[in-house]
Amino acid sequence: MYELKTLLPQFDIKLPTCMYHLKNVSLAADPLASGSSTSAPTSASTSSCKLEANWISKTGQNAATCALDLDSLGRQIQRLLKDDTASVAARQEKVLKQLEELKAQLGQIRAGLGVCGKTFQHTTAFQNGGLKEVPLQDVVINGHPNFIPYALLALKNAWRDLYTIDVKTFTHSTMADIGPAAREFEANLAKVPVNPALPKISVTLIWKNCEHTEMISSPTMYVPIYGEVNIIRYLGRVGPAEYRYEGSPLCNEIDLVLDICYQLLRCNTHKTQVAMVRLLDKRLQKQQYFGGSQMSVADIGVYSSLIRMPAVTDKDLTPALLAWRKRAKLVVQI
Repeated sequence: MYELKTLLPQFDIKLPTCMYHLKNVSLAADPLASGSSTSAPTSASTSSCKLEANWISKTGQNAATCALDLDSLGRQIQRLLKDDTASVAARQEKVLKQLEELKAQLGQIRAGLGVCGKTFQHTTAFQNGGLKEVPLQDVVINGHPNFIPYALLALKNAWRDLYTIDVKTFTHSTMADIGPAAREFEANLAKVPVNPALPKISVTLIWKNCEHTEMISSPTMYVPIYGEVNIIRYLGRVGPAEYRYEGSPLCNEIDLVLDICYQLLRCNTHKTQVAMVRLLDKRLQKQQYFGGSQMSVADIGVYSSLIRMPAVTDKDLTPALLAWRKRAKLVVQI
């Protein structure tokens, strides 16, 4: 057999007391070979290596070198497994007992602080795709009187019995006069009552000399959302469940219609505006609304966009769009 060199010399090593003690798995710890589990290593080594004594003396090898006794090693492994199973079970019982004591201490702390001890219950706030809803911050919208966000009035009327949008208007110092159209818009907003029994989101509309309609939804971080169409998307996600379209099979279709509205509002010529209207007619097809048989935020976006485009007259609209506009007007009341 090959000679194995000693890895560690025979020094008196002082082990730290802060560590776990490991079982001795060497042949010297075999009780059957040494007669006792705590016997001296020299006697155990002599007993386990007696079959190799003649070979060691003849070859002149180191007396500490010994052949591996597989039977003795197998007995040691079985004994260690049996002992470790019992020790693991004892440690587990100890840990469980400590956890029970910790639970009792936390209960006393909760009682002392007056915290409710009921477990958390899932409510309808988790019905929106499994996402947790948090209280909404007040929304601020900066808009120019020449680009009135009619979608606010349309949503406020459409959600009259589902959700409340409380809109307050102010005029920035950069605007000397907001004009008759904006004043009429403010009056129509005030006519829609605020129902305190319904969920509510507060919107502050500021007439300002700005290029794009923008919304700030966070009071601590100025992260604006540009464009009336994107504002509709945001309000559709935080509004009533009937108008949340993320889980609808027509989700991509509604987003596509809103994208067409975004392009329509940025057309510079009447020809490109009519081309966008033709695209809307293709998306409507024979449906009652752009979201199918029910009103959706896509209809709000199209209706508001057409109001903001006075160059697009009834002659530019197809019969299907004219019939759709009559149905939508009964809901948005604009």
